[in-house]
Amino acid sequence: MRISFTYLVLLLALIGCKNSNTETKKLLLPVIGEKKLAGADGKDTIYHTVQPFAFVNQYHDTVSEKTIENKIYVADFFFATCQSICPKMSSQLVHVQEAFKKDPSVLILSHTVNPSNDSVEVLNGYAQTYGAIKNKWHLLTGNKKAIYDMARYSYLVNALEDDGTAEGFLHSELFILVDAQKRIRGMYDGTDSVAVVKLISDIKLLKQE
Repeated sequence: MRISFTYLVLLLALIGCKNSNTETKKLLLPVIGEKKLAGADGKDTIYHTVQPFAFVNQYHDTVSEKTIENKIYVADFFFATCQSICPKMSSQLVHVQEAFKKDPSVLILSHTVNPSNDSVEVLNGYAQTYGAIKNKWHLLTGNKKAIYDMARYSYLVNALEDDGTAEGFLHSELFILVDAQKRIRGMYDGTDSVAVVKLISDIKLLKQE
């Protein structure tokens, strides 16, 4: 009887561990982008990652891949004179910033698609309008081609100039969630408050991985 009882306890413990592991796996966010198999047995996975970069923020500070090292961050694209989706997106980023205001492991990187107009001074004024916190929410400018290439090849979204729109620029409305390994873990409509609530929830989930 003792042996049977001990066996039953061990069996239940194993089942409990299995269920716990299953639940944990369900909590993991997907990795977005191209995946490649590597290793001698072909079982290792190489995921799409954000490539090295260097831009300047609203304080004349250089922001690069070193800035985001071991950080979770949200990336997006905008321009200061935009009157369509940008004000909505920036207002939603205020909520993201507030949710992680005291958490140094979470950052926001907003890239202008109009660097010829959006100087450091312009970005600083824009940052003040939305209460961007220094070293938390970086508004970035730099070489236009480098910014557009970052959008297309690293973040897998659009950033275009002279596309025929009234404002002269086209950029994605998506917020891109990037993990501490520089992998894209989610994309969210930055004009949709419900999607942004989901983004905040997913950041908290990502911190548990």
